[in-house]
Amino acid sequence: MAEQYTISQLARAAEVPTTTVRYYERIGLMAAEDRSYGNYRLYGPTSLQKLKFIRAAQAIGFKLDDVKALIGDRGNSPCCGDVQHLIEQRLADITHQLKDLRRVQRDLKAALKKCQQGNARAHCHVIDGLGGQS
Repeated sequence: MAEQYTISQLARAAEVPTTTVRYYERIGLMAAEDRSYGNYRLYGPTSLQKLKFIRAAQAIGFKLDDVKALIGDRGNSPCCGDVQHLIEQRLADITHQLKDLRRVQRDLKAALKKCQQGNARAHCHVIDGLGGQS
């Protein structure tokens, strides 16, 4: 008989909270493979592999909807063209996020410079600027 895990054992093996496994089940990314006599969810090595895949895909920037597409319907893997399209979308998102972060960095540096040039005990004009006051 193949190795089986309860939900807590599966979560521990994949180093995720049990709530994560339950959430993935709720959104249709995973499903229990069997039930015990006590009606506990049971999972096999395939579920552990799938759970680790989901976490690895998220770690490199894929969204859960992307992961659903990567896993494919009923185990049918997507073609390279589809995967390439998802990667291109994520790269475009990351490029946009980096642009936004650079803008935030510039704004924070300017605010810090303004603070450093002012009187440390006086009213902070940076806070006024954030509230739309000048």
